[in-house]
Amino acid sequence: MTYRMDIDVRYGEVDAQGVVDHCVDQWLRSLQVLTADGGWDIMVKKATVEWFGPAGIGDVLTLVPRVSRWGNTSFDVTVDGSVGERTVFQAVVLYVGVKMGTKEPMPTPDTFRTALSG
Repeated sequence: MTYRMDIDVRYGEVDAQGVVDHCVDQWLRSLQVLTADGGWDIMVKKATVEWFGPAGIGDVLTLVPRVSRWGNTSFDVTVDGSVGERTVFQAVVLYVGVKMGTKEPMPTPDTFRTALSG
């Protein structure tokens, strides 16, 4: 099942700062995968955004996240943002799995991979 999130663009969100993080956070919460593996957490290592057009006040921005690459201790989430059929941006966020409460890299649990690969 594809996760999808619609956001009404407000004045404070016109620059889209934080919108991608919020989408990925809500996606992971909806799958209840972070709480399933109590000793494992994720950290953002890198995020890039490619802009194709604007989203303005009053537009409804649709965000669709998906895992686009799996590594041993890291993975990429690509978030496609659109207004209607018009593509607005594509963001790629590189996450690294870490031991909870540390910055020590840790392999991605199989339960997490399975949940996000479906």
